[in-house]
Amino acid sequence: MSLDMMTGDVVQALRDRFGAGVVGAQPTGEAFPVLWLAPEIWVAAHRMLRDEIAQPFPLLADLWVIDETTRQGLEGQPASTLTLCSHLTSLARNADLRLKLATAGSAPSLVPVYANADWYEREAFDMFGMDFGRETRRILMPPTWDGHPLRKTHYARATERPPFVMTDAFFAAEERATPTDPAELGLPAIRDGEELMVLNFGPHHPSTHGVFRILLGLDGEEVVWAWPDIGYHHRGVEKMAERQTWHGFIPYTDRVDYLGGVMSELPYLMAVESLCGITVPPRAQMIRVMLCEFYRIMNHLLFYGTMAQDVGQMSPVFYMFTDREKGYDLIQTVTGARMHPAFFRIGGVAMDLPTGWETLVRDFLDWMPARLDDYERMVLNSRLFKARTVGVGAYDTATALNWGTTGPGLRATGCDWDLRKRRPYSGYEQFDFDVPTGTRGDCFDRTRVRADEMRESLKIIGQCLAHMPAGPVKADHPLTTPPPRKAMQRDIETLITHFLQMSWGTNVPRGEATGQVESHRGLSQYSLVSDGGAQSYRTRIRTPSFAHLQMLPTILPGMTVADLVAHVASLDFVMSDVDR
Repeated sequence: MSLDMMTGDVVQALRDRFGAGVVGAQPTGEAFPVLWLAPEIWVAAHRMLRDEIAQPFPLLADLWVIDETTRQGLEGQPASTLTLCSHLTSLARNADLRLKLATAGSAPSLVPVYANADWYEREAFDMFGMDFGRETRRILMPPTWDGHPLRKTHYARATERPPFVMTDAFFAAEERATPTDPAELGLPAIRDGEELMVLNFGPHHPSTHGVFRILLGLDGEEVVWAWPDIGYHHRGVEKMAERQTWHGFIPYTDRVDYLGGVMSELPYLMAVESLCGITVPPRAQMIRVMLCEFYRIMNHLLFYGTMAQDVGQMSPVFYMFTDREKGYDLIQTVTGARMHPAFFRIGGVAMDLPTGWETLVRDFLDWMPARLDDYERMVLNSRLFKARTVGVGAYDTATALNWGTTGPGLRATGCDWDLRKRRPYSGYEQFDFDVPTGTRGDCFDRTRVRADEMRESLKIIGQCLAHMPAGPVKADHPLTTPPPRKAMQRDIETLITHFLQMSWGTNVPRGEATGQVESHRGLSQYSLVSDGGAQSYRTRIRTPSFAHLQMLPTILPGMTVADLVAHVASLDFVMSDVDR
């Protein structure tokens, strides 16, 4: 049953409840309904979907804005300057629903309904200037930033501005603008008559794994409140997408999560291929799956070792880096690169597997299981590791969904939600593998789930080795980029097509499309808008790490600083994935 069919009764229930408040349905190529709502029912409709229907939509997967001011082909859509979009997911229905609100720049806040709407609304204010009728701080840009970067009127290149000069006065002003006063943030400075110590934890502390800052209010070693501060690594990748060709943006996706390799390429290309009507050949699909699972293992090994290191075990990370080198040697042989291969292409992959790939894969499959057994004895069975992680940072499934948590962090609570199983893509329905889950939702379970996921990834890779189909590695479609080199060398028409696509880019048909994958961190989603040109009109990137850090102020109070380090490590975030 299609995702659209799973939500037919919900669409009708919304129409029955709100009548003309449901302005209309937008025809798209999406696998789910897209509805326009009136402002007066925006909050009530979301509350109904979350709390008042059978098989509700407890997960606000994403919330973002589209600047419609220069967009072509808006026939049939309500007049809108800034369109606010929410993407909801029902696990019980295994279905999605997208709601849109046409605005002139203001919208009701969804924070009373979905707790994780807070950061998304802050981002919408920061990037677009959307007013939600509440005090909203910038979240990615500095407090002193002039303008809203994702508006079409905002410059995209540094060359469009005068040369930047860092002066002492400028530096001092930026330092003063960084919030450190609890009163300014609405946080208490005193508890039970005692003044709290305010600790600036990060952005360069080793356990924050990147430029991530948490302002802490401490009573001795106990965390009373926590205020995460992100944006130090923001590079404006969604803005970059508007000035790159569809094909030229692929290398940027690798760097959204710089530890995920091809994993971020896949949802982007799935959305582009949906817009183009391209079917990827079976061999290319299986090569994509195999490489994604290799990168899942590479990431989980890094998490496993640094998680153990953060709670006091120094040896595991060095052993695991040996395994990662072995894995990266194989990846480099296949793709020509290690961490950022940009190997996937519109319609397939860059090239076929090299001669002898089977031997390399078989050697890795023979190598890893015994290593994982050693790590289980060394880490998971360690009394030290259990003392530092069991019962620490625990949350249940409802809390996880309320804050937008997906991936291993959700599965550690006992929820077996995994897109590879629930909504198989890229041929995952062909593979036999299990979805590891936990029971307590604590730091230990989050580690255990990832350790078990590596074994399942090895099973999937083994099936790729045993059943790799023959055939082309790229779709025979005029919009795939670039055309086959042999054909280009044989006839002038293909050479001209190659020249135009490399010079100007592929013109992707007008429309909207979404690509979703179960990445090593959780739900990674690209929502694309094409205006029929050679660049994306709007590229929205939903990353799991952004959602996972937002939960910290809810989970950290009551912990010690040492427990905070363990909990933060167990989230397995990467700041490029947070800040984009």
